[in-house]
Amino acid sequence: MTAPPVEKPTLDTLLARTDLHLRLEYEGADGSLERRIRGVHSSDLPDPTPFLSQDLALLTTGTQFVTVDDPGLYDEYVQRLRTRGVAALGFGTEVVRDGIPAPLADACRAHGLALFEVPYRTPFIAVARANSETIAAEQYARRSWALAAGRALSLAALRADGLSATLDELSRQLDCWVGLFNATGTLAHERPEGGLAASVAAQLRTEVGTVLRRGARAGSALRIDDVPFTLQTLGRGGHLRGAIAIASGDLDQEARGVVTTVVAMAGLALEQQRSLVDAHTALRAGLAASVAVDESTLPRRVARAVWGGFPAAPVVVGLAGPEVLRRDDALAWLETMAAETGGGLFFGGAAGGMLLLVGADRHHLLGEFAERFEISVGASEPTTLDAVSAGIAQARVARERGGSGLSDFAAVRGSILSVIAEERTRVLAAAELAPLVAHDDAEGTRLVATLRAWLDNDASHESAARALGVHRHTVRARLTLVEQVLGRDLASFAARAELWLALQSLG
Repeated sequence: MTAPPVEKPTLDTLLARTDLHLRLEYEGADGSLERRIRGVHSSDLPDPTPFLSQDLALLTTGTQFVTVDDPGLYDEYVQRLRTRGVAALGFGTEVVRDGIPAPLADACRAHGLALFEVPYRTPFIAVARANSETIAAEQYARRSWALAAGRALSLAALRADGLSATLDELSRQLDCWVGLFNATGTLAHERPEGGLAASVAAQLRTEVGTVLRRGARAGSALRIDDVPFTLQTLGRGGHLRGAIAIASGDLDQEARGVVTTVVAMAGLALEQQRSLVDAHTALRAGLAASVAVDESTLPRRVARAVWGGFPAAPVVVGLAGPEVLRRDDALAWLETMAAETGGGLFFGGAAGGMLLLVGADRHHLLGEFAERFEISVGASEPTTLDAVSAGIAQARVARERGGSGLSDFAAVRGSILSVIAEERTRVLAAAELAPLVAHDDAEGTRLVATLRAWLDNDASHESAARALGVHRHTVRARLTLVEQVLGRDLASFAARAELWLALQSLG
């Protein structure tokens, strides 16, 4: 961090105090000299551990060892201290012992507990006071740093690029990588640029995307390839605007306070930007409504001034459901893609859903949009901006007849007769032919079979009779009965066409 260097409350710092005259007997294991000491306590109890907490330095005069010669008792004593989390043991010499007992030194080496000598001329209270002074000085320095950092962040926030400048200043103050992700989980800003390895950056984007999709406000710590991160979402629950990631996992109270301030400032900035986004959304909807009825002159002029223009023809018309209009993450992604393509993508609420226009060479954006947000999107065949209404009709058919993801009209349209396989067509067909089916069941006639044979043979009585194995007069009589039962004139082409479609639909 960029705070002025300050001594930390460690055993190394205590040993460096020449006025204490301490002497290191054994430096301990696992970097004990640099281990933080939260306090200094003195006790001559054989087992002081019930009164100790972790990261303390324990001072003793060795009174409890005056009558002890068994090395095993020293070993058990040191083992209890080590298990309790004591950081170091200081032995006061020339009080009851002239030096540090050899069995005690051996036990400390065996268990990795740092051991130092406190001479008779150094009061235990002086050691405790020295450690307390170091802690107080460190806390004062950290509070002073936090105040200075807060002022620097406030000044950065006043710049024209306030949000980016604030994040850059946070990176400088914490001396670590800081990244801002938008609502889609896309990295929108980072400092320093390229400060993360590609593999780490990719995994971090995945983690951020997962958190944002949950939609709940959250603060969390994670580690990716030995790089610790602190992650904090931005915005209200259900309406997250993004997240801030910091490549540091050991933030102290003052640093966390500075980060909290930046998170609040960033959240406010993004919420303020929301009003502009809402205005753009309304403008997009108006332009989309005009384009949807093939009025593109004014929309082209406005889009050119605000977003860099409309996609160049030929365009593909995409149509998604109205639920997309309530997806902040989806809208943010569309805004990002529209900006990155320089007008190569246009979107807006229209035609009962979300209207999407892309150049034919950027058709893949529709597929990426559908896959990323797990929605159904219909796409038309390439068309012009003056024929968007026809493209919308194709996109709607593609979306209704396709499955999940992207459905292209060219892939699902089939022939006109393919509509007879739809459920609603079968329901209408069954209702249309129901009187004939009922008559056949009740009277034992074969009106349905006769009608099918006649229509399949181009309304030829002779051909139908041969197919059925009956006389042509029998066919003629049955068709007359069909007309009576259905109340239809079979001389009408429209009646014949409807009945043929009905029979084809039912198989």
